[in-house]
Amino acid sequence: MAKRVVPEAARRRRRPTKHGQVLTHQLIVETALRMLREHGAAGLTARRLGLALGADASSIYRYFRGMDDLVLAIADELFGTAMADWRPVGDWRADLRELGLRIHHAYLTHPQAALLTASRVTGRPNEVAGDETILGILRGAGFADPDAVRIYHAFIDQSLAFAILDAATLALPKAAREADEEVWRATYARLPARSHPNIAATAPLLVAQMNDSAYSTALDMLLSSASEQLTRNARPARAKRAASATSPHTPRHPR
Repeated sequence: MAKRVVPEAARRRRRPTKHGQVLTHQLIVETALRMLREHGAAGLTARRLGLALGADASSIYRYFRGMDDLVLAIADELFGTAMADWRPVGDWRADLRELGLRIHHAYLTHPQAALLTASRVTGRPNEVAGDETILGILRGAGFADPDAVRIYHAFIDQSLAFAILDAATLALPKAAREADEEVWRATYARLPARSHPNIAATAPLLVAQMNDSAYSTALDMLLSSASEQLTRNARPARAKRAASATSPHTPRHPR
């Protein structure tokens, strides 16, 4: 049976921890994020988290059912960070682009947390609010529900997939990351045109761009495709309305 989590008001400590802080759900999540940034997923344990908070490890379980429950809370915190202070401008494409960039940035701000959480589904308030917002933008733009769901699915999966890919690079030790980046200059840029004509022809561009994230490019391609589909779908409806407006009325036969 799952451990019962005590409500926030009932579980609040009456006295501060050894560090002079009062434990809260938010404080634990923020401390866990800091530990992930400094030590990676392997360093996030209840014992170490308790030490970082200046509290007994068992106190964590008054706020979370277990460490996996804490991981889901971290995932929802990252999504909440992406949505914080976002305001729509009323242009569906611009609004989705801004949201996508915010989601990607929020995860890359905490690359170790991104690797741990980006593949999870939390069903928690920030995630649910984000899904509702994205679907609302698409349906409000005029996409039929099947298309809105299909584009939403591609949009959110692409955002999180790139977050994991780019976070994995950022999470590498510095020496390994620099070695990977050097491969483009030391190997690809020196391949002969005789054996690798396409790589040789594009080598300067590859060296200049391949160490950067392609997320914004992929996002623009997705939105362009969605925009073209919306335009195609609108043409039959406009043609039908135009035909209806110009066709003569069928005369009514006298009885």
